This record gives sequence, structure tokens and C-alpha cells, in this order.
Amino acid sequence: MKQILQDMAKGGSSIVEAPAPQIKSNYVLINTSSTLISAGTERMLVDFGKASLIDKARSQPDKVKMVLEKVQTDGLITTVDAVKSKLAQPLPLGYSNVGVVADVGKGAEQFKVGDRVVSNGPHADVVRVAKNLVAKIPDNVSDEEAAFTVVASIGLQGIRLASPTLGECFVVTGVGLIGLLTVQMLRAQGCRVLAIDFDQSKLDLAKQFGAEICNPGLGEDPIAAGMAFSRGVGVDGVIITASTKSTDPVTQAARMSRKRGRIILVGVTGLELSRADFYEKELTFQVSCSYGPGRYDPAYEEKGNDYPLAFVRWTEQRNFEAILDMMSSGHLDVKPLISHRFKFEDASAAYDVLTTDKSALGILLQFDSAIDSRHDKTVHLGISKGVSLASNPPMNHLANEAVVGFVGAGNYASRMLIPAFKKAGAKLHSIATSGGINGVTHGEKAGFTEATTDTEAMINDSNINTIAIVTQHNSHAHFVQQALKAGKNVFVEKPLAITHTELADVKAAYELACKAEKTPKLMVGFNRRFSPQIQKMKALLSPIKEPKSFIMTMNAGAIPSDHWTQDVNVGGGRIIGEACHFIDLMRFLAGSEIISVQARRMGDTNSVDITEDKAAIILGFADGSFGTIHYLANGAASFPKERIEVFAAGGTLQLDNFIKLKGFGWKGFKKLNLWKQDKGQKACSTAFIDSIKNGTASPIAAEELFEVAKVTIDIAEQLRLQ
Repeated sequence: MKQILQDMAKGGSSIVEAPAPQIKSNYVLINTSSTLISAGTERMLVDFGKASLIDKARSQPDKVKMVLEKVQTDGLITTVDAVKSKLAQPLPLGYSNVGVVADVGKGAEQFKVGDRVVSNGPHADVVRVAKNLVAKIPDNVSDEEAAFTVVASIGLQGIRLASPTLGECFVVTGVGLIGLLTVQMLRAQGCRVLAIDFDQSKLDLAKQFGAEICNPGLGEDPIAAGMAFSRGVGVDGVIITASTKSTDPVTQAARMSRKRGRIILVGVTGLELSRADFYEKELTFQVSCSYGPGRYDPAYEEKGNDYPLAFVRWTEQRNFEAILDMMSSGHLDVKPLISHRFKFEDASAAYDVLTTDKSALGILLQFDSAIDSRHDKTVHLGISKGVSLASNPPMNHLANEAVVGFVGAGNYASRMLIPAFKKAGAKLHSIATSGGINGVTHGEKAGFTEATTDTEAMINDSNINTIAIVTQHNSHAHFVQQALKAGKNVFVEKPLAITHTELADVKAAYELACKAEKTPKLMVGFNRRFSPQIQKMKALLSPIKEPKSFIMTMNAGAIPSDHWTQDVNVGGGRIIGEACHFIDLMRFLAGSEIISVQARRMGDTNSVDITEDKAAIILGFADGSFGTIHYLANGAASFPKERIEVFAAGGTLQLDNFIKLKGFGWKGFKKLNLWKQDKGQKACSTAFIDSIKNGTASPIAAEELFEVAKVTIDIAEQLRLQ
């Protein structure tokens, strides 16, 4: 498939070839026929990409604050690397897609192959979209008309919040694409409409749709126009669809409104509100969120859980359907809004028009490539494009080689693990993702041979002898078992499993693989034990034979309760998903088997906060050592994220955030400080790759990995019963 991506670091849009996405439950796969460029949103993204780093910072003060907080805890160099990595990730453009259903996932059977549908899919010739963001197109609505559905739904949601009634007078401030659609929908609802804009050509269209007009650029006073339009009583409502840094649209809206008028912000404006303007008239001000109820709710958008119609009459999907019905009945006419048409392959010319012609409205992209050519599951990358790999010898039989296939290309994989594997000397062969685009983006950059969406085929590829798994936690055990059954070495980012059943299955698969002629290596990404400061602590502690005590404080930071990592069925919860790092770390420093576990959470199952990310864990070891892990999500962001303290033989070691290590009363050691945070990712990867190259034992014994995984799951289960 091919898709448009925006470079957020340097600017510029490009068409990228990628493997066709996999179908999955509650999703549909669509062959695109037409898409609409959103003049407002996409122009803003393109301009942001072209802006300097300073201008990017000025436009996002909230993000700057987060960066400064990260500098305080993680250090300047680490933070700069993180910011650069974030900006280097290209962004898919577009959210107004029309096409024909090519495949249907389990749970989305209300759609059939061959259905003509609209969705919020991006500018790509094949898209995978969740079922609640897809709607069938009436037969008498063309593809080009339907492409306006999602953009129109944004205006419709603003109208629904304003609750207009027959005969009321409304103002639409800013009559770009969404504004002109909003004008028509208000008129269809029986409202009188005044359109305000600086662009006379757009005002002329608004007038064509039945609105009265006001052009401040010609010296006309919007407030006076609004009062005259309302016959001196003030307008009933104002819908602001403008995009500007100025606060004038909101100020003008307040001053032209009647007492208890309604102001809805659909666009983006300055928000320095005058209390007097709003107080004296008891005005209602509300910001509208995209297409309607369900937006940004993972349960609705990703899991396919619809809201009951009796309680939530209008959702995102129902708004799509309402727009299509208006088009079908002739109450919404979008044909006059089409200003440009381009072939998808000429998208660069379309974006030139978008950024240079401010009068452009509906810019359509047309897709007419052969359907079969869009659905390749594997593409060759870089210099290997067009080169057959069939003649390559089976590399998993070559000595002293680590030929790697990656499953997953998320933020951690792309930023940390893939570069670490590459530096360690691994041969990066294939990268598999379910969507395709991330695999190509990060695969090209790192030098992979190919990107694929056929994960099973990659795992069984005889050219690959090692599989790295960096996916959502609930898939780890499944992929580990697949890779072990295929006879591959396995590196899995923590956790190894999220339930005891999964763990037992992984252990059985490993034991079965060990009976084969060549025992595969199994490794979990417990990188902290490989950091230079932890290695120093281990060296200092090893000669001490008496028991030791540990205090590990994890200032984990708050994550919303609906985040996937908090979902025990997906992320396993933060104890299994993150605290396992410190259970392993304490096990490593103690150098002794864990024989007892106690855990206590903050609050209980009847409390408002039912997450398990504020807990204390006490581990007991066979040699008499013990330690406490404080995993806390309710601390200050400016406090060190990770503090490790060890008390042994009259001395104390203290490590803050993997930057500063101090020794107190420790003979021959005072400190080991680093210029840059080092949590051991590179050393961990190097140790694993070297073990494959040299034929030595895996860096962490499998029995220890299973022990830590079992203890971690035991702790989570204890906490959930409290």
C-alpha cells in the first residue's frame, strides 16, 4: 500500500510504500477511492513541520513545560535525544476517507466486503479503521461528496452542543470548509445565519447557501453586524470555526450574544476571556471535541463498544450517518466546496496548493491504482528494494551470526532497542507490525532488509535465527511461544507473561525447544541490571556474604486508569508491566532466590482509585536479605524517577535516576556519576547478541526469568485481592 506521511522535524510530505495492514477484530479493511484534505488541520500540521525548533516550542508551551520537567529528572542529553526522536517520527495525514470494504474483522460483521463506506482513515490506498468510525454511503451520494462526511461531522457536533431551535439566529465565525458546512446545516435546521470572515470569496459561498455576511477586512464591525442581524436583541448563538491566535472571535461572540446565549468553539483561537462579558449575560461557552461522543474513548473507538442509543443519541458514527443522510436528501450540498482535484500520486502538488493558496477549500485526492497491487504484505527496504531474497542461504544455520526479526516498532523499539541491537552487531533482517507504516518508517532508518505485516511468516523465515518482541504486553507470551516453536532465539521486552497460565505455556515451549538439537536462547529486556552503575554496585556487594537490605523507590508518575498499561487484560497492570524491572533488579543485586512476597496497595477495591500503581512490595531472599519496592504514581514529577538504596556491612549505596551513584561509609568508593542517564539498554542488547555470536549462555538464566515472572504475577494477584 501507499500512504502520505508528514515529516514533523524538517517539514515536507511524502508518499511512502508499506505492507498492507493486517485485519483485526472490530476493524474493517478498506480500498480507498477518494480522500479529502482538511484545509485547516492539515495546513496547520504542514506549517508546524516546516517551522524552526524555536517556533515549534513557542506553539506548544505545554509540551515545553513537560520537556523542562524531564530535564530535571533525566538530564539534558537524555531529554534532547527523546525530543529529537519524537519529532523524527513522521505523522500520517488525513482523516476523511472513502472507499470499498476489502475485509472485515471479527465483531464488525455489520459491514460486508464490497460495501461503499466513509471513514476517518488517512490518505492511503488501503486503510484499516475501527468499525465505529465507519459508515455506509447511500447509493445516490458520490464518492467525492461522501469524502466531506467526517469534516462536516466536526461542524455538526458543534451545532449539537449549541442546541439551535427553529427560527433562532446564529453566527458562524470563520467560513472555511467546516464553517461553510456549518452554515448549511444551521440553515437546514431552520436558523437564520450570519457568516463572518475576511475572505470575500468564501463569504460569497456562504451567501449562496443562504447566510447574511460580514467582512471585517472591508471595515465592517462584526459586533454591530451581529446586533443588527439579531434585530437588536443579541444573537442566540455563535459557532466559531475560525483558526487564529487572536482572542477577537471569542470577545466579539460574547458582545454580540443575547443574555444566556451560547458560544461553541469548534476551531482554534486565543482564549483570554473577559469575565465581565460572560458574567453579565450568563453566557455559555463550550469547546467542541471533534466528531462527537466516543472521540478519544478507546472502549468506543478501538474495542468497538457502542454507546446505547437511548442514552447517547449521537455518537461519532451516528453523526457520520446523519451527514450522509443530509447529502442524500439534498439538504447538504458540498459540490460548490470542491476547489481542486489531484491524483493521489500528485499529492505533493496538492499540498503546495494547500500551503500557498489560502482560498483553497475542498482539495480531493483520487485513488485509481490496481487493487491487487495495494495488498502486498512484505516490502523490501532501502537498497534491497526490488531484490529477491530467495537466493539467500538460510542464515540461521550460519555460525556466529545474530540475524534478527523485530515484532513491533513502537516508541521504545525505535528509540532504544533497535539502535541498541544494531550497535551490538545484529543483522537487522525484517520488522513486522500490524499496520505496516511504523515498520517501514523505522525499518528504513535502521537499515532493515524488509518490512512486513505477516508476522507468522517472518517468525518462520529460515533467514532469521533471532526474534525480538516489542509489542503490547498481552501478546508477548503468544509470540514467545511461536518463536521458540520455530527454533529461534528470543528477546522479549518485559514482561514475559501477564498470567500464570501464559507463563506455564511459555515455560513448556522453552523446555520443549531445549530438547531439540540446538537450545534457543531466551532473554527478557531487564536492562537495568546491565547499567554501569548497577554493575558497579554488584561488584561492590559481591564480596559481602552477610544479608543485605534494599529500598527501591519508583516515582512512576500518574497514567490514566483507562490507559492500556493499566488494563490487566492488555498491559497486565503497572506492577506486571513495569515494576517487574525492579523485582529483577533486586533479585540480581541480592544474588539469591526470592522465597517470600508481601504486597500492600494504597486504598482498597472499594476506593475511587482502583489502579494498582501505588503499592509497597517486600521481598525476602534465601540468604536472609530483604528489600522493599515502593512503586508510586502519586509523587512530584520533579523528584527523581528511580532511587535505589542498599544497606550492607556498615555501608550504604545510593543511586539516583541512573545518573548519580554515591557511597556512604564504603571503603574505597565515594561516587560514580554519569553525564548522561544510562539504564543499560545498549549493554543488555550487546550481552544478548554476543551470547549468540559466541555460543555462550544467555545473559540471564531462564530459571531466573521464570522466577521473576512468577513472583511479579503473584504480587499483582495479591494486590488485586486487597
